[in-house]
Amino acid sequence: MEFLDLGLGREHRDYSETWELQRAIHGEVSRGARPNTVLLLEHASVYTAGKRTESQERPLDGTPVIDVDRGGKITWHGPGQLVGYPIVRLPEAALVVDYVRRLEEALIAMLAKFGLNTGRIRGRSGVWLAADDHQLERKIAAIGVRVAAGTTMHGFALNVDPDLSAFDQIIPCGLTGVGVTSMAAELGTRIMITDVAQALIPHLGHYLAFEDYVQSPDIGSAPDPTLSRVRVGAV
Repeated sequence: MEFLDLGLGREHRDYSETWELQRAIHGEVSRGARPNTVLLLEHASVYTAGKRTESQERPLDGTPVIDVDRGGKITWHGPGQLVGYPIVRLPEAALVVDYVRRLEEALIAMLAKFGLNTGRIRGRSGVWLAADDHQLERKIAAIGVRVAAGTTMHGFALNVDPDLSAFDQIIPCGLTGVGVTSMAAELGTRIMITDVAQALIPHLGHYLAFEDYVQSPDIGSAPDPTLSRVRVGAV
């Protein structure tokens, strides 16, 4: 698997140009002319809307939104957010849900190395922190994917140290009554996005090898000692 750093910490990439790059690499990977490839980058500030976005979830002030062909709803990308676009040929037995779970698992495992206890909330995609006495459940990483010709596009967005006020203009991912957070907000310190990317790469390599693995429990669930390993294609 090849990992391409598109200027992390140095350059904020235009969304439309990067979308075109994704398409080009997708064509090469899907026909076997290139190995599975993961793009790692920061975008210039932009709102993007998946196919399920509703009108009331868009910015109320008329801020432009790019409509894209991924699943999910509206979100924001911008400086301080680590965006990853894995362009990966799925094994024949792999399901899209299994692929999404593997992206989440890689992020959960990496965040644990930074001392953050994160996980999934049943019925919602992405990576979350549990509610506590002072804060709502809050999302730290969003996931939206598309599969064409058996090969993935789009991917994940992890809030490392962005300006979280950008999310105030929309209903992020169509969810109300929950919060949005970042690694920096939770840890109370500045974090280098390049350090996070380097920490994440081995976890992506591990989970996107599509070997069996033990899935972490949902937030609020006690670990099940009888939990079986997740197999390729299992949900």
